[in-house]
Amino acid sequence: MAPALLGLIGYAATAVAFAVLAALLALRRRGDPVGTMLLLAVTGQAAWGAAMAGVMTGSPIALVLAPITEALRNLLWILFLIRLASAGAPSDARARAQPASENEPVGRASRQALIIAVVLATASAGSELIGGGPGMVFAARTLAAVFGLVCLEQIYRNTSEGRRWAIKYLGLALVALFGFDLLLYSEAMLFSRINGAWWIARGFANVLLVPLLAISAARNPQWKMDVGVSRQVVFHSAALSVAGGYLVLIAAGGYYLRWFGGEWGQIAQALLLFAALIGLAVVLMSGAVRARLRVFVAKHFFSYRFDYRQEWMRLTELLASKEMPDLPSRAIAGLGRPIDSHSGAMWLEHDGTFRFEGGAQWRGERPAIDADAPLPRFLREHGWIVDLAALRSGAASAAPARAARHARPASPADTAVPPSAAHQALELPPAIAAHEAGWLIVPLLLDGELLGFVLLDRPLAPQPFDWEARDLLKAAAQQIASHIGVQRTLERLIRAQQFESFNRMSAFVVHDLKNLVAQLGLITKNAQRHRDNPEFQADMLATVENVMERMQGLLLQLRAGARPVDKPAPLRLADVLQAAVAARRGLRPEPVIVASADAVVMAHRDRLERVIGHLLQNAAEACSAGGSVEVSLGTQANLAVIECRDNGCGMSEAFIREKLFQPFSSTKAHGMGIGAFESREYLREIGGALDVESTEGLGTIFRIRLPLAMLASPGEATETLGAK
Repeated sequence: MAPALLGLIGYAATAVAFAVLAALLALRRRGDPVGTMLLLAVTGQAAWGAAMAGVMTGSPIALVLAPITEALRNLLWILFLIRLASAGAPSDARARAQPASENEPVGRASRQALIIAVVLATASAGSELIGGGPGMVFAARTLAAVFGLVCLEQIYRNTSEGRRWAIKYLGLALVALFGFDLLLYSEAMLFSRINGAWWIARGFANVLLVPLLAISAARNPQWKMDVGVSRQVVFHSAALSVAGGYLVLIAAGGYYLRWFGGEWGQIAQALLLFAALIGLAVVLMSGAVRARLRVFVAKHFFSYRFDYRQEWMRLTELLASKEMPDLPSRAIAGLGRPIDSHSGAMWLEHDGTFRFEGGAQWRGERPAIDADAPLPRFLREHGWIVDLAALRSGAASAAPARAARHARPASPADTAVPPSAAHQALELPPAIAAHEAGWLIVPLLLDGELLGFVLLDRPLAPQPFDWEARDLLKAAAQQIASHIGVQRTLERLIRAQQFESFNRMSAFVVHDLKNLVAQLGLITKNAQRHRDNPEFQADMLATVENVMERMQGLLLQLRAGARPVDKPAPLRLADVLQAAVAARRGLRPEPVIVASADAVVMAHRDRLERVIGHLLQNAAEACSAGGSVEVSLGTQANLAVIECRDNGCGMSEAFIREKLFQPFSSTKAHGMGIGAFESREYLREIGGALDVESTEGLGTIFRIRLPLAMLASPGEATETLGAK
């Protein structure tokens, strides 16, 4: 099949497909401006396809209409994107409720884009109709494709994440449309001719875009995209536009070198293109060039230098990020990025001295500064940001601030502008004064307390330090100071909890020591009567040895800083019960075991024995000399139950409910009031419980419930208990 016939089929298919899509859009049209603009763009695309099909047949009328429809097609798609961006701006009612400065960028950008689109369309059509030469035609159409991609990139980048799915296919379609044109005409600029294969394939390629546009139109019945203009997008768009224009100029220069260069023209063209690409890569990788471009965009496209929403979100993300391990790096990045300062250092207050905490690309000295030195005292008293350049030159920073105040409404930040006298009287530490790259000293204040300060170095490109930069840095410094304050509060809280845990453990240990001292006192009391009794002597030595071992264990727990030191192990309750009763043999009345069963539980022998001994001690003290204290051990289902029963004075329900387990509340003259509380807490720790039943004048029953140990086999139980 002849190439001309293939081209005719492709462009005719484009005209028919877009005409059908235009008809469908017209049937469902609801009168919204964006939908109307889309209908016009699709109609223009259909007209372009028909004109191009006519060109493939050699029609003279089509040869005249082709450049017009080509320019009109690009213009309508760009106007559609401009209208789509305007639809994402606040409505009239909301626009009146918002500051004019927040609505101005959208309208200004739309007007500028409209002017550029019309100029490019006029150049595209006029250069061919008036015979301006193929180089001018290709350059105009290449710029139109670049500008269309810039507009599309701005729309997509500023659309909210939740709404991008709605324009995803529209973006793909227009990227393909403008991208194909960019490749076609940029290659034509380089080689001074159209690639015939690409020219014929262009019609079929445009047909493939119809389903994507149809899906996007179905997803957007009202075309509400929530689109806005941000500084970041304008910066990227400006960078892309500058790079595209630069490449077009280089291509045009290469074209003329090849045309007029004779035999060496192609060589000169290749060298020029190679050098231009290397130069573009070097420029795009230059931080200073990017910084100057940001300043240019801020000055000429926005009434405010900073995108405050983006800066606030970036600072919040930085402080919460784990990519930068240390706080100084995050704080310096948060303060320095908006003003293109990439290096600095932080000093924080510790025990009356501001110590170097860390830095980012810091090459200066790291002195420790006394809290009463002139610089910390100045920052604490005034809370001002110190401009080192103004300080070194002796110029007052109040003058530019006063001029700025005449150009904007007064704000509380104006009162924080340091006068010349205060700046000139400020004495800097020698190390900071000698640091020539230093630019700004930003105080970190929290409720009037100076937590520290950050020294920022000069930016890559000269930056004006005006009222807006001052206010932004003060707000960011307050947020960083709040973050530091929260961290320090958490550290103090953790230390307080550690001391609280230590004090609580110490109270338990002291209570256990009191019980051991009571045992030694009981031995001393009985020694006068039974010191010649060999059995008493043996029992006394065994008791003293046991007390010594327990005291060593308590000291070990106190030194280890946690209880218990070891893990629970299987215990035969009958042995523990007998040991606890034997240790209280000298009590009056003396405890007796009235019933015992074979039960094994998981616990710490010493601690469980102390719990039982505490209950026996309390029961004996509650009884008269003729009273009784009985202990029994039994099982119920999967629980072991120890009952300590006495016929003493008993307790009231109110006392049991409000005071019995209340720590540091005791009715005894020498009591500490933590025995019952400690006993209950330990039993809960190993899965048990402590219950009490009491009647005033009749007596009390303390009941310990512990889960029985689940061992694999009787042999394992015997082996484990035997090892213990």
